[in-house]
Amino acid sequence: MPIDSKQVKKHFEKSMNKYDKNAVVQDLMATKMVIELAKISSNFEKILELGSGTGLLTKRIVKDISFKNYYANDLVSKSKLYIQKLIPNVEFYCGNALKIKPSQKMDLIISNAMFQWFENLDKAIDILKLSMKDNAVLAFSTFTPENFKQIKEITGLSLKYKSQDEIENILKNHGFEVLYCESFYEDMKFQTPLEMLAHLKNTGVNSLSDKAWTIVKVKEFCDKFSKKYPENTLTYAPLIVIARRIH
Repeated sequence: MPIDSKQVKKHFEKSMNKYDKNAVVQDLMATKMVIELAKISSNFEKILELGSGTGLLTKRIVKDISFKNYYANDLVSKSKLYIQKLIPNVEFYCGNALKIKPSQKMDLIISNAMFQWFENLDKAIDILKLSMKDNAVLAFSTFTPENFKQIKEITGLSLKYKSQDEIENILKNHGFEVLYCESFYEDMKFQTPLEMLAHLKNTGVNSLSDKAWTIVKVKEFCDKFSKKYPENTLTYAPLIVIARRIH
């Protein structure tokens, strides 16, 4: 199923005021990514953050990474208000990350839990590379095919996640040296499947399907989920990648 960017935008826009409270795994991903990045370099002149959202990653960067100029991008214009609270002089680009035209070439392009929404990661890396200086760093977190495996098992709905090997190969083919690449699993347990669906909605992930679920569909899903996964566990499968543009 092709990704509908309008639907993605709509769902993230709706979930913004509840996002930080629910985005436990995304917060962990942002923290891990910045810790690993700081080991490689903690000083960049120009940083571009893609999918800046409510500033979950931005907070980590402000705390542990130094920079001169900060640029941020998101599909949702409201994101600018969140980022300006953290970095008042941010230059904000609203719209599709692959269609924005940054005024400068970057030393670091960074993104948390967003690259899985790219329809074609190979093409996306090729485009982003144009906004990077030589030896610039690309750091991002995304998810591997095991992500939300329970939901896929029951509904068949899933994004087309790339494997760790596939992502590393794409980067190498585009002239990047992979400096760090690590995947991990994080299980979240819920009282009920309904609570789990609310969690997904509050993190903007309910844009996997373009059809609204009826009450009957929701009940059907909850019954199947409880039967197959009585502990109501949802598996996240994050991947953190840091690479340097070498040619």
